[in-house]
Amino acid sequence: MPSTSRAFRLPLAASVLAALPLFVAPAPAMAASPYERGPAPTRASVEAVQGPFAIAQTSVSRYRVSGFGGGTIYYPTTTSAGTFGAVAISPGFTATQSSVAWLGPRLASQGFVVITIDTNSRYDQPSSRGDQLRAALRYLTQSSSVRGRIDPTRLAVMGHSMGGGGALEAAKDDPSLQAVIPLTPWNTDKTWPEVTTPTFIVGAERDSVAPVSQHAEPFYGSLTATPEKAYLELRGASHSAPTSVNSTNTTVARQSIAWLKRFVDDDTRYDQFLCPPPAPDSIVLEYRATCPH
Repeated sequence: MPSTSRAFRLPLAASVLAALPLFVAPAPAMAASPYERGPAPTRASVEAVQGPFAIAQTSVSRYRVSGFGGGTIYYPTTTSAGTFGAVAISPGFTATQSSVAWLGPRLASQGFVVITIDTNSRYDQPSSRGDQLRAALRYLTQSSSVRGRIDPTRLAVMGHSMGGGGALEAAKDDPSLQAVIPLTPWNTDKTWPEVTTPTFIVGAERDSVAPVSQHAEPFYGSLTATPEKAYLELRGASHSAPTSVNSTNTTVARQSIAWLKRFVDDDTRYDQFLCPPPAPDSIVLEYRATCPH
């Protein structure tokens, strides 16, 4: 009775080839983001006071702009690296741009155009500060002397205290923003399910003005629609901690730069600073994150 199985015989050449080790060509490397700016980062380079880009600055008179109180623009001087993402930063209640001025050159030297703003009034509430941050970005991208250096599709906002609450307001109103960073934020609105922008919140353990239990933590917990989010709490720090250059703000700068690079520049080389989250240490009390992977 004939067998129901069949023996397949390869031609000699085919059988010899089959015995040889199989060579598989390596897959091509994934293309880098077209928005990468600057060399591959290291912890030292991201924590440096001066990043890889030489920078310049220019003042913006409140009398020459509409919708905010003027400010200072910091920008990379190179014209050969392509356009840059832009960041607008608001101070807090009763404060001026001087309180957040340290962030201007720090971020610009890493490859961003930055405007630190004065508000129309020192007493403006978060919703107004959010509108003013958006007005500052419109000015940067449409009217400023550096508008040709900016990619208007890659914008972000930051702010301290009521300015941080304003940054959340801006993100709620403009989902096209690529990143938002509230620093010890204050706002009467405690929930932000409308925000769809990657959000990094910094809180301070000893903040008596905007206690984290009433502001930063519920803000973070309410961000249910953001694709990525992170929360850093500074150990033993006060409400004003993000407003001066010190060892604490080396950590704030490192994590803020990494967040902006990752989500404004789509630069995955900075994932290493975001995921796994930084472990608690003498500066970091805790860090929560969804991790950008």
